[in-house]
Amino acid sequence: MKQKWGTPDVIGVYKPLPSDRIKFDHEVISVEIKVDPQSPVVAFGQAIAYRLFSTKTYIAMPDTIAREDLDRLEALCMLFGVGLVLFTLDAEQPNFLIRVRAQRFSPDMYFVNEFADQLHRHDKALFNRLLQ
Repeated sequence: MKQKWGTPDVIGVYKPLPSDRIKFDHEVISVEIKVDPQSPVVAFGQAIAYRLFSTKTYIAMPDTIAREDLDRLEALCMLFGVGLVLFTLDAEQPNFLIRVRAQRFSPDMYFVNEFADQLHRHDKALFNRLLQ
């Protein structure tokens, strides 16, 4: 959607099934993926920006990240409720490992609707699949 720090690498929506007896609000989950282990600060900034419209946000970083950077990133993720996932740089077997689970936050509904409008304009079929 070409919006700086407004387009996650992965987005998912957790929503009730038609058969669910008790309905709940949609949850938008956003993930920023970096394959360059040298960019944890950028990844963190982007994940924080996604909290404007997401219920949960995650950062996925390669397991080759420097130990010092990983320790700081992990501490920041715990402080700010951002999830952290490490993976192996192997497309066949990435071996994802959750280091920190994301906390649930209430996003700003203005930005949720702005994101939904942009997604609808960009790809109506995807919008309908995710948010309807």
